[in-house]
Amino acid sequence: MLDEIKKDAGDRMSKSVAALKTEMTKIRTGRAHTSLLDHITVDYYGAQTPLSQVSNVGVEDSRTLIVTPWEKDMVAVIEKAIMNSDLGLNPISAGTVIRVPLPTLTEERRKDMIRVVRNEAEGGRIAVRSVRRDAINDIKDLLKEKMIGEDDEHRAEDDIQRITDKYVAEIDQVLAEKESELLEI
Repeated sequence: MLDEIKKDAGDRMSKSVAALKTEMTKIRTGRAHTSLLDHITVDYYGAQTPLSQVSNVGVEDSRTLIVTPWEKDMVAVIEKAIMNSDLGLNPISAGTVIRVPLPTLTEERRKDMIRVVRNEAEGGRIAVRSVRRDAINDIKDLLKEKMIGEDDEHRAEDDIQRITDKYVAEIDQVLAEKESELLEI
């Protein structure tokens, strides 16, 4: 019973960390990488479709992404979707190829991005702590129902805290990596 609670808590915490990592890839740094456009969807024959399913996205150089639609009709639609995204990018189409130059980040913009990154990390920590709270409540319920003793409760709570500390440390590492990436010039 306690092992199931610990396993469930660990799984949910790891999912919170994975969600944070996904959010972090969307936050733009000075370098071009294809995951930057992962969350953009385009109208493909009436259905919202991820950009990666209607085109090939690649890196031309360190500051330019290149998008090659599989259908010529999609060039304008993809260009508009990239322009309307929250990334602040201005794509340039050249025939059937769309180039997306990444402007250099100013010092002020870098500080704004770091603020956003720290906020995302705090959201991840809150999610992990919420999972811890739920797990501890489940353990206390087992104690109330006399399914476990007080010693088991204390041991289980200590284990949950260790799991929580592990995932919070992982979040802190993801944050540190992203901050150093943002500060690179």
